[in-house]
Amino acid sequence: MTQTSQELRSTITADGMLRLHLEQVELSDPGPGQLLVRIEAAPVNPSDLGLLFGPADMDTLTLDDGGSGLSARVSDAGLAAVRARIGQSLPVGNEAAGTVVAAGPDQAHLIGRRVAMIGGAMYAEFRLIGIDACIVLPEGAKAADGASLFVNPLTALGFVETMRAEGHSAIVHAPAASNLGQMLVRICQEDGIPLVNIVRSTAQTDLLRGIGATHIVDSSADSFTADLEQAIEATGATLAFDAIGGGEMTSQILNAMEAVAARKMEGYDRYGSATLKQAYIYGALDTRPSILRRGFGFTWSIGGWLLFNFLRSIDADTQKRMRARVADGMTTTFASHYTATVSLPDLLTTDIARACTKKATGQKYLIVP
Repeated sequence: MTQTSQELRSTITADGMLRLHLEQVELSDPGPGQLLVRIEAAPVNPSDLGLLFGPADMDTLTLDDGGSGLSARVSDAGLAAVRARIGQSLPVGNEAAGTVVAAGPDQAHLIGRRVAMIGGAMYAEFRLIGIDACIVLPEGAKAADGASLFVNPLTALGFVETMRAEGHSAIVHAPAASNLGQMLVRICQEDGIPLVNIVRSTAQTDLLRGIGATHIVDSSADSFTADLEQAIEATGATLAFDAIGGGEMTSQILNAMEAVAARKMEGYDRYGSATLKQAYIYGALDTRPSILRRGFGFTWSIGGWLLFNFLRSIDADTQKRMRARVADGMTTTFASHYTATVSLPDLLTTDIARACTKKATGQKYLIVP
C-alpha cells in the first residue's frame, strides 16, 4: 500500500524563473532497513536556502495565479550558475523529525517512535528513509527537540574533530551567536577547548556571555583587530571556521593569527612565521567574493568545509559516537531555538519566504507540515 505525500519542490525554468510549489508524490511501502516517517518538524537552515531559493532575486518574488506557489526571477548570471538543475523539480529540506508510521520487517519495533532524520526531501508530509540516516529519539521526546539534531550539532562536533585530527588546540568561529555557534560554545566548555567567538553586535556579545563564553570579539567595534589579536594570543588559536564567506573576515582572522605568531619569532623572515594558520569557509551568509589581504606570510591554508564531505571522511565508530552525544544532549548542549513555526503552505507566502532568507541571528523558522 503506497502513501501519498505532499512535498515542497523548487524548480528553475530555462527562461529564468524559480518556482516553489507543493507536489503530490507516492511513497512505496518500507522495505528492510527502511522507515516511513510522518514529518512533524523541519527547520529552515541556511544550508537549505541555496536549493530552496537558489540565485533568485527575492525582490521579484510574487504569488502565482491561484495562490498555488511562488515565483521569482533569476538573473542570466544566476541561471548560468545553476544550469545543471534547470527543469528539475527538486525536493527541499535537509533534516527533520517525526513519528514512524510504518517500517520494514526488521525495523517494526520502531513503529510509533520518534526519529530525527537527514537526507533531503524533508519539507514534506511523509518521508521514506533508511534507518542509517536516523537517530532514534528518547521516549517522550518532542519533534521540535529532534528536528535540528543533524546539521548544526554534527557541524559543531565536526569542527572539534577536525581540530583534533589536524593538531590544533583552539578555534576561532564566525559568526558565533547563531544556534550552531551557541552549540559550539557549550561543546568547547564541556571539552575544555579555548574558543574565540566573533560576533557582530553588543547584543550578541551579551547573548554569548550569558551562556558562559569567555573570548568574545565584536567585529563592529573600532578595536576589532586589536581585540581579535588579543583573543587569539590568549587561546593560541590557529584554526578558524567562517560561515560568512564573502568579504574580508577570513583574511582578517588569518592576519590576526600571523600578527600573534610574529611576536614570538626570534628574527625577521620575509616569508612570515612558520606557524600554520588554517581557515575553513563553511557557509555563504555573505555572497560577495571572498577577499584576501595578504599580510599573513606563506604558512597558511584556506579550504571549504562541508558537513556531508566530513561525514564521508570519518569511520563508522566516530559517527556513532557523535550521534550518541547529540542524542544525549538534545535538550541541553544541542538545543535549538525557533522564531516561529509555519506550515508548508505558509512557506508559499511572500512575507514568510522573504523572512526565511534573511539569515539573521536569532531568527530561525520551524516547518510543521
